[in-house]
Amino acid sequence: MPPEHTTARPALSRRFSVAPMMDWTDRHCRFFLRLLSRETLLYTEMVTTGALLHGDAARFLRHDDSEHPLALQLGGSSPEELAACARLAEQAGYDEVNLNVGCPSDRVQNNMIGACLMGHPALVAECVKAMLDAVAIPVTVKHRIGINGRDSYAELCDFVGQVREAGCRSFTVHARIAILEGLSPKENREIPPLRYDVAAQLKHDFPDLEIVLNGGIKTIEECREHLRTFDGVMLGREAYHNPYLLAQVDRELFDRDTPQVGRSEALLALRPYIERHLAEGGAMHHVTRHVLGLAQGFPGARRFRQLLSVDIHKTKEPLALLDQAIELLQGR
Repeated sequence: MPPEHTTARPALSRRFSVAPMMDWTDRHCRFFLRLLSRETLLYTEMVTTGALLHGDAARFLRHDDSEHPLALQLGGSSPEELAACARLAEQAGYDEVNLNVGCPSDRVQNNMIGACLMGHPALVAECVKAMLDAVAIPVTVKHRIGINGRDSYAELCDFVGQVREAGCRSFTVHARIAILEGLSPKENREIPPLRYDVAAQLKHDFPDLEIVLNGGIKTIEECREHLRTFDGVMLGREAYHNPYLLAQVDRELFDRDTPQVGRSEALLALRPYIERHLAEGGAMHHVTRHVLGLAQGFPGARRFRQLLSVDIHKTKEPLALLDQAIELLQGR
């Protein structure tokens, strides 16, 4: 049986979230980001139903209780398997389950996962209903505004409408289409133009739904502007490469009066976590690879990155290097 979760958790809000990002938003990354913002909703990397049902489920579901509010993103297209995985997520203490209908990579397409499912709205609706029937926590969908060959606004409305009828009430919209042939996942995040107007029309036409905007958002000011139209904003790469942006979120977007944590404070607060990880046999770079953007824009940023990404592999005293990195951030 999973452990009982007795500590009080902040209420789940999708006003600001950090996107699920493969190879990036692992449990170490999420623990670090939580040190910067209490209110931000964090997402796991996408986990496929096959990995959970036939692999090391405990490893994929592992998280620290401090990471809440926390959502598990699933990849799959079998209603029965997704329902079983949603139950595992709920039992493990996750606050939400999110279905990936946005990933454009060939690898997931071949397994009917990700953006290709936009061409099968009835199947997505069936998947969502199966998950909703299986758990009491929210089930949400993250999707594109279309895929090549099915990129009209009418088809987008058909997709959202069918999934809404299945019971989904929250949609995170990456405001680009996905080109499923000929573009890499990286190119699919950059080449198809951003169409915030299409996402805004969707919110206008489905006022009863929670619509969260994703794609190309880089600043707190842009977040504020988009929140005039949308129910929430989700940041991806910018939140990863410039993580200190999250230190402003609680005050600026949630009107909390908590003091803003300093860069050196955040890294110092991460030190006990790193010590525990080392004691368990882990390597420090598993954690510190996620903090390299913390010194962005400051003198000494290059030295900071070198300490935690290069020198770290040459030393027998990784914590001493961490302390040097903390010193570089003093007063920041």
